[in-house]
This record gives sequence, C-alpha cells and structure tokens, in this order.
Amino acid sequence: MRILFAHNFYQQRGGEESVLENEMSLLERHGHDVRLVSVNNDVIAGTASKLRVAAKLAYDRRSELRLGDEISAFRPDLLHVHNFFPQLTPSVYWAAARHGVPVVQTLHNFRTICAGAFLFRDGRICETCVKGSPYLGAVHACYRGSRIGSLALSHMISRHRRSGTWHKMVDRFIAPSSFVREKFVEAGFPAERIVVKPHFITDDGAPCEGSRRGALFVGRLSAEKGVRMLVDQWRGIDYPLRIAGSGPLADELRSSASSQVELLGHLTGEAIRNEMQRARFLVVPSQWHEVFGMVVVEAFAAGLPVLAARTGALPDLVDDGRTGLLFDAESPADLRQKALLAIERPDLLEDMGRAARRVFVERFSADAAYPKLMAVYADAIDDASRRRA
Repeated sequence: MRILFAHNFYQQRGGEESVLENEMSLLERHGHDVRLVSVNNDVIAGTASKLRVAAKLAYDRRSELRLGDEISAFRPDLLHVHNFFPQLTPSVYWAAARHGVPVVQTLHNFRTICAGAFLFRDGRICETCVKGSPYLGAVHACYRGSRIGSLALSHMISRHRRSGTWHKMVDRFIAPSSFVREKFVEAGFPAERIVVKPHFITDDGAPCEGSRRGALFVGRLSAEKGVRMLVDQWRGIDYPLRIAGSGPLADELRSSASSQVELLGHLTGEAIRNEMQRARFLVVPSQWHEVFGMVVVEAFAAGLPVLAARTGALPDLVDDGRTGLLFDAESPADLRQKALLAIERPDLLEDMGRAARRVFVERFSADAAYPKLMAVYADAIDDASRRRA
C-alpha cells in the first residue's frame, strides 16, 4: 500500500510528532511505501506573517494545490492527515477528493471543536463549544489569549461545521481513546466513521529486574497537568517524589516543594526511561481532558503502575486496581489518600506493574497497533469506493 502522510509541525516538538514517526516507521517495516508532505511553523514570524496565516486558516488554495501535486507524483492509495493546523488547513481534504484518494484523520486534540484545542479555560475544564457556538472561543480569547487568533479559529470551526466537512470529506477518524470518540460524537461528528485506535510505542524489551523506590511525575510543569496540586499534597509524606519536566511553574515548585520532592528539569527520552525503571509508581494528576496519555503507555512498557486522575482518556488507559489507581481529579485529598495507599502496599504495586506490562504488550505495542491501523485504512478505502460507485 502507498500511504501519503500530511503534517503541520509546530515550533516545539510534541507527542503528535512521535505518533506520526512511529506510524510511518511501522508501515515501512511492513513493506508499505510511505511519504510525508509537511510544513513547519518556524516560518511564521512577525505580525504580518501571523495575520496572513490567520486569514487562510479555514481554507488555503495554495495548500490544496501543493498537496494535489504531491498526490499526482506519489499516487497514494490513501491520505493520512495528522495535523493540518495552521498552514495546511482543511483544504488538504479537497485535494484528496479531486484525485479520488480516501482520507484518514487522526484526532490528536479538540482543535476542530474548540479554539483552545483542549477543552480547558481559566484553570478548569470547559465544554461550552462542544455543542454551543464556536465563536464563544473568540469571546473568551481561548487561543493563546488572542481574540484575533481565536476569532480565526472559531471561524474555521464554524465554517466546516456548517458546510458538513467532517461528514463529507473524511472517510475515517482515528480517536486514540473512547473518551475522545465520545466527545467528537457529542460535537456532531459522524459516529460511524470514528474508530478508537490507541497510540503505541516501540518495545524496548522487558523491564530490568531490581529494586524500585519513589514516585515519579513526567510532564510539563503547568497548571493543567496538576503538578501544583501534587506538590502541595506531598507535604508531610515521607517518600521521595521525582519530577521530570520544565514549564511555567518550575520556579514556584522549587520554592514550595518539600524536602522529599526533587525537580529534575527537562530530561531526554532515555533519561526518562531510566527514571521509569527505578520508580515504584508514576503519578499523572492532570486537571484537563487528556486526549490520550503517552506517558502512561511508556510507564506500562517499563512495568510501572500509574496513579492517575479520573479525567479525559486516563480511565480508558488505567484499570483501577489492576494496572494502577485512579483518584478524583477535583479532590486533592483523594490524590493524597491514593498515594499513601500505593506507598503502603509495595506488594500491590508489584502486581499492578506486572499487569501493566502485559497490557502494554497486548494493547499499546507496535505488534498490537499494526493490524488495527491496517483495518482503519481498509475501511476508509472501502467506504470511499462505495461512495464513488
């Protein structure tokens, strides 16, 4: 099969890039012909450039023509779009339609229903635009605090919602979790075209045997990740907590953390894997709707159980009492109680760590992902063929 991928790279690398690269490598290993057409936001510099991009956010004719040229040259069986924001725009779907190429779109965030992309505003979950007017995102300046940028995004969402783009132009959507699928169905996306297929990572082998100790947090040091609440609730707990990551709360956390909390700063992928091999459990105290939670999958691969907030996709990943523990995201006391339970029950953590590793192999490894991805592609091609017949 020949698969053309389309992706708009952000200025800072994120999880979307990892998912894209993992899928392309997986397909190449199985003998498929893969090509990537991409743009990078590094070229957006200065007010004039930003305004030009904002003006074409809903549709860019040049982007459509460029992708059409790529399709003509490569002749793919399918177009798989990961991110079209902000430069590729939904115009890429029209290029595929002109050439009769089926389209698969991965739903990495809520950008097509929420100007802020994460259903999170003013420090709390916000679902106003899921069913309401997208222009409320402009009223609240949900995109980076900019009303102009938010207005452009709100217009993009409204235009394609009204014109039925998501029903007419995309053959299959990939949702990384059941939670994400439910939110998009609630927002009016076609339920029959949204398939749940979790993200995956390459297996580095069975976890190293040896003693483990301490709790671990890995992620951005920002309010929505719940790290402030975690540090607050760790006061008085006589057990080490290591925090890997950087972000706007770094200085605040350094000054407020107890002696049992160590901030490690930004770590590379290998260093994070080493931390996961030595920790007793991972804490994911997110306060927003996590779309997936790649860090949970990485922990499972390392045989590391997870203490996670009951929000977003996290309950889809963590089986409470089997591969980790869940706590009420709005209850700091519940976080503390579940952390103390984990600390007091090393036998339970060992059992959950072994179960987490088994779940990784069964659900989140490359071997598990490949047949699911190919099934999505096959369904998209079949549906597109029936519509053209």
